[in-house]
Amino acid sequence: MVALLVLLAAVGVPVFSPPSELDAHTVGLSRAYGARAPGFNRLVLRGADTVQATAPMGGGYFIGIRAVPTESPIGYPLSLAGKTLIAPPRSSSYCSGASYAAFIEALNLHRRESLVEVRSETVEALRMQEPDGGRREDEVKAWGWWNADGFGSHFSLVQLMKAGERIAPENAQPGDFANISWRNGGGHSVVFLDWERDRAGRRGMRYWSSQTGTNGIGNQWVTLERMAEVCMVRATQPDRAMTFNPANPVSRAVQGDKLDGWQ
Repeated sequence: MVALLVLLAAVGVPVFSPPSELDAHTVGLSRAYGARAPGFNRLVLRGADTVQATAPMGGGYFIGIRAVPTESPIGYPLSLAGKTLIAPPRSSSYCSGASYAAFIEALNLHRRESLVEVRSETVEALRMQEPDGGRREDEVKAWGWWNADGFGSHFSLVQLMKAGERIAPENAQPGDFANISWRNGGGHSVVFLDWERDRAGRRGMRYWSSQTGTNGIGNQWVTLERMAEVCMVRATQPDRAMTFNPANPVSRAVQGDKLDGWQ
């Protein structure tokens, strides 16, 4: 069965597995999906498990730039190589903060295995808030581009850090990053887990992120018909994320992939 799924994916046929039985807040994505994840993606899944463990019931979802205190992209102190990237003003989170935190925790795991040193200027470029605790604005360095409206993981991971590549939806594997544009407006930043059908036979995507439906951090499934388009990327050169030039140019001229033919 596994060989058949691999063959179908290789020739560009969308493959949909049965729906996951995981609880929304299960710390077990690596165990459930890791065997099918390539390379660094396995560490992304382990990173997501690390993040999930900080919020056993989701931790709450909140967006409010003008709130006092302001929003927290992720609700726990996140660091890289022991250096703080954010001291969160709240314990809640939102989508791009969750996916970025999974990426950073994966870098922590990768660094322990590869012994790659992280330059101090790179740590600063990866921070999620300014040194004074203020909000790091959109389109400012790695987090600012990841959090920017549109296809943030492509802006940051592929263009700015030059640490990843674009993946066609039919070739997506667990641990890839995806930005979803909803048909009713807005978007979502997630860690892709699988293409699945529900018991009614409807096709959809299983992903992990932070959203209202899971009270913050958790995994959920949504039908493809809700998605206008997606942009999926894979971290293929993680060492570059620890040595990149934050002045690298970024273009917003990125088109998403439509899923209409999968309906």
